[in-house]
Amino acid sequence: MLVGVDLGLPHFDGELEELGLLAQTAGLEPVARITCKRQAPDPALFVGSGKAEEIKELAQAHGAAEVLFDQSLSPAQQRNLERFLDRPVNDRTMLILQIFAQRARSHEGKLQVELARLQYLSTRLVRRWSHLERQQGGIGTRGGPGERQIELDRRMIGDAIKRTRAQLAKVKRQRATQRRRRQRTGTFSVSLVGYTNAGKSTLFNALVKARAYAADQLFATLDTTTRQLYLPQISQAVSLSDTVGFIRDLPHGLVEAFEATLQEAVDADLLLHVVDASSPHWPEQISEVQRVLGEIGAQEIPQMLVFNKLDALPPERQPLQVHDSYAINGQQVPRLYLSARDGAGLDLLRDAIAEAARASSTSSPAPAGQADSLV
Repeated sequence: MLVGVDLGLPHFDGELEELGLLAQTAGLEPVARITCKRQAPDPALFVGSGKAEEIKELAQAHGAAEVLFDQSLSPAQQRNLERFLDRPVNDRTMLILQIFAQRARSHEGKLQVELARLQYLSTRLVRRWSHLERQQGGIGTRGGPGERQIELDRRMIGDAIKRTRAQLAKVKRQRATQRRRRQRTGTFSVSLVGYTNAGKSTLFNALVKARAYAADQLFATLDTTTRQLYLPQISQAVSLSDTVGFIRDLPHGLVEAFEATLQEAVDADLLLHVVDASSPHWPEQISEVQRVLGEIGAQEIPQMLVFNKLDALPPERQPLQVHDSYAINGQQVPRLYLSARDGAGLDLLRDAIAEAARASSTSSPAPAGQADSLV
């Protein structure tokens, strides 16, 4: 069962459409939806006792085995709701973590998801499970020198977080070495960024003839893939990277955990910001991507807006021009319309990337002896 609470924020999804897609991506089937309005979350039950009772009755009527909230719940709210509703309760953050855990394929991706999951669980130990009781003391009396199970759990999670961070640091150093190698050769670096399911992987495959996994679903790609894209316009190759998609209310822990992957975007010379032109929410999605780019320190990197899925636009929404500009944060950004699926507009995009690479090479010449190394 899906639950959304309108707290007066502009991006509230009244139809719970995105939460439903997230649930289906995780292998769940939504059976009922309910929304309500509140000025502020209830400290105990998030929705208040009256609405919680309504949720409980609706969940029982539809046979819902789990309740999903579109907002993040505090550990106390989650615990209280599970007791009140008598069924598992999860929030948007946990749902995204579950999807990431299912989709991660590379060693790096699995480490990143595990770190975010451990950080999430570390705040949800207090009296959440029945086994978290005081152990018997060594003298045989309750409350002696024995250690609380919760303290053992917290220490174990803390140790696991340290180990995972150390492993990720090693992966980050390896990626940094790869990036320095590309920089030494003067390779122009391009990263695909954008909201999840905007078609980044499909565009990536169309440009470099790769076989990266692409599907019409949220978070189809979690692992960064980098390939060389040869541009005959400048007789050179550029480095093209496909990165993880962003989403509204992406948990900060995930942004932090995926720092190694998102570093590809931070170090890029050009960001291709892919937008789902067929989505009615594309302005909000652009704003969310800009927010995350600011959070990872990539807001100053030159961008090019790529409005994908041109083939999915009805005739009345077809653009008058396939190449124009769009204002982001008060600055005009080049915009292209194309369809990665049928190839329309790809030549225009290649020309634009070549022009950006040419401009970059003239403004910052390659190191001595490296000018002819771009092949």
